[in-house]
Amino acid sequence: MDSLTDGQLRALRNLADKHTGNITVFLNIADAQHLTQLGFATRSRQGWDITPLGAAYLAGLDREANGSAVTLLRPTEHEGE
Repeated sequence: MDSLTDGQLRALRNLADKHTGNITVFLNIADAQHLTQLGFATRSRQGWDITPLGAAYLAGLDREANGSAVTLLRPTEHEGE
């Protein structure tokens, strides 16, 4: 998947803040529409809302930024097998 633009990422973070009950700033409609196309947001009567997929995307970015990205585990070879 292509990475998000700065504006799209800012919009996604604003939606995450909105989800926690915070009042958020203006949301660029084009950015929100792109997030909707990716499945990161949905349109509602109150504007846009973050989806579980959008929240997971942000969580992954935060893990990468903190140096704790998820890696695949590989089975180790056991001696004597």
